[in-house]
Amino acid sequence: MTEVLIVGAGPAGLLLAGELRLAGVDTVVVERHAQRPGYCRGFNLNARALDLLARRGLAERLIAEGRQVPHAAFSGLPVTLTLAGTHTDHPYSLGIPQTRVEEILEAHALDLGADIRRGHELRTLEQDSESVTATVTTGDGEYRVRAAYLVGCDGGRSTVRKQAGIDFPGTEATRFFLLGDVELADPEALPFGATTGPGGSVFVIPRPGYVRVITSDRQPPADKDTPVTLDLLQTAVDDALGRHIELRAARWLTRYGNAARQAAQYVRGRVILAGDAAHIHPPAGAIGVNVALDDAFNLGWKLAATVHGTAPAHLLDSYHTERHTAGARVLANTRAQVLLGDADDRLGPIADLLTRVAGHPEGNRAFAETITGLDTRYEMRPDSDHPWLGRLAPDLALTTGDGPTRLAGLLSSGRGLLLDLTAGSAIRESAAGWADRVDIVTATCPDHPELHAVLLRPDGHTAWLRAAGHEHADGLHQALQHWHGPAAPSDVP
Repeated sequence: MTEVLIVGAGPAGLLLAGELRLAGVDTVVVERHAQRPGYCRGFNLNARALDLLARRGLAERLIAEGRQVPHAAFSGLPVTLTLAGTHTDHPYSLGIPQTRVEEILEAHALDLGADIRRGHELRTLEQDSESVTATVTTGDGEYRVRAAYLVGCDGGRSTVRKQAGIDFPGTEATRFFLLGDVELADPEALPFGATTGPGGSVFVIPRPGYVRVITSDRQPPADKDTPVTLDLLQTAVDDALGRHIELRAARWLTRYGNAARQAAQYVRGRVILAGDAAHIHPPAGAIGVNVALDDAFNLGWKLAATVHGTAPAHLLDSYHTERHTAGARVLANTRAQVLLGDADDRLGPIADLLTRVAGHPEGNRAFAETITGLDTRYEMRPDSDHPWLGRLAPDLALTTGDGPTRLAGLLSSGRGLLLDLTAGSAIRESAAGWADRVDIVTATCPDHPELHAVLLRPDGHTAWLRAAGHEHADGLHQALQHWHGPAAPSDVP
């Protein structure tokens, strides 16, 4: 028995395990692969993901190991989306292998006490009104796990999603591509980036000791799961370029398409989906792992409060409301990039228009924030027109009674945070009934003297604030109740 069973030890499952353990939730993770794959799917953490990871003290180590690139990944237009001036504490993309990200997230989850079981595969699940029972197989047999909740982080072909009967509507793939991590016999024979030939184009991405080669699969087999061979990739590259470029020493070969699908429900009873189990999309913009981390960060504190019995009734459903909307935007963004990349005479004027818009500083910034999710804003109650409300609050420089600190560090506990910047007692007294769930910190913020108080959810999004010109004197209790449930009973008779 466990409180939460997570299926899948990819980025979403590992970050979620850490978030749940940070809140003291008993957590088991099962992963069907006995070892982490020897290949690497992705190499990019974007600014939004780094901002989120920084709220748990997880970003610095990754940043120290990665390569900073001051622009956002974007496909389809001949433009560079700069991150300078965007609303982020990390105005760059970080080049770092997904495998390394997983190693750091796994170590974090293990340090907090998560039970991670590799070589354990989910076969079936059944749920009732009180729990989910899963059958798990290993090389030595099978066993059953009963959990209060089960979270599927098991990829685009999710067994959890299928077993739970959750629909996965969307669009079928209309184009397929071959991807190979290989060596070039002559490293000078093919430059990095796109090379166009009489039969198509080949895109080459440098990697340590090898290159990633991507080209169209013009005649995919009827069974798209048919393994890709080095000979097949070699033929496709030669046909595209109209000349022979010798490929060798394949590390990973695969085929992917431009399908876009999204689960109809992220929460169904006691079964929840996150990451690729909840949505698949074209790889344009290198957004996949970043969206998975965003899902897990949004879900963790809500599921923990639900398990502990302190959550308001709507809280877990708000995970679906917020992240389904965000996921739909990701699907739209990535599909648009694919269409722009294939722009013909009919779409050419649109591509030209967007290219000119991206040439303006404000247009460029808006594109960058949209593609990376930096413009993510969740609906808050009460609402206001303050630009921070619903968005991830910036990493403010603060001074508390213990000295200088940063806002991100105050969120590392995974609890809600109420900043009292008035040096008075009214705010603290007003929120005292939630002190068991929300840290109340008195501080000063010299960079923003207009701020009087700020309430942050555990995921760092601004749930309420009081500032000069944005007064909502009666909104604090409403916001606290909406996200953290009723106040604790007073001890005063």
